[in-house]
Amino acid sequence: MTTKHKVFISYHHANDQWYKEELLRFNEEYEIFIDRSVDTGDVSDDLSDEQIRTKIRDEYLRDSTVTILLVGTETKKRKHIDWELYSSMINGSKNKKSGILVIQLPSTDPQFHTAAHGNEEKKTIYSNTDSWTNIDNREEYERRYPFLPVRIIDNLLKSKAKISVTAWDKLDAGTLQLLISLTSKDRAQCEYDLSRPMRRKNS
Repeated sequence: MTTKHKVFISYHHANDQWYKEELLRFNEEYEIFIDRSVDTGDVSDDLSDEQIRTKIRDEYLRDSTVTILLVGTETKKRKHIDWELYSSMINGSKNKKSGILVIQLPSTDPQFHTAAHGNEEKKTIYSNTDSWTNIDNREEYERRYPFLPVRIIDNLLKSKAKISVTAWDKLDAGTLQLLISLTSKDRAQCEYDLSRPMRRKNS
């Protein structure tokens, strides 16, 4: 029996609600993960960065082990997305850091993907890809992924962060299950770049 992992879904509520609901509908049909998503819109801006991180990690992300980031055209501009990502990357007082899986939505017209979890991911999901390129500069990541939050780009540059980036159109039940499983399995070994200050306003 396949383990069902606990997942938090981070997304731009105003623009991409349909995809969040479609992901949950898909999950209800195939029973892939346990949804742990809640609305973090009521976190006060008056709290310190550390208070925000702790509150989101321990009260909202709770015991989830994977954060799925749905990326649309405006996602990277939202402060709550950044807060959820940062909080996913830290060990809270009650709950440990999560693995992060990025799913690019059709509105972003994704042309590239990143497979951070080794040959199983590459061979199973991207069997038609003949060669892989190692990227070590920010400019190239920004060219390939113009809609990804800067915090995700920071961590794509760190090989030990292990963040995979795929496209919505690539997903089927088996693919999603494998990506969540690999993301959860590797989370404890992830070494995230946490140097960027938290976003304090939308842009």
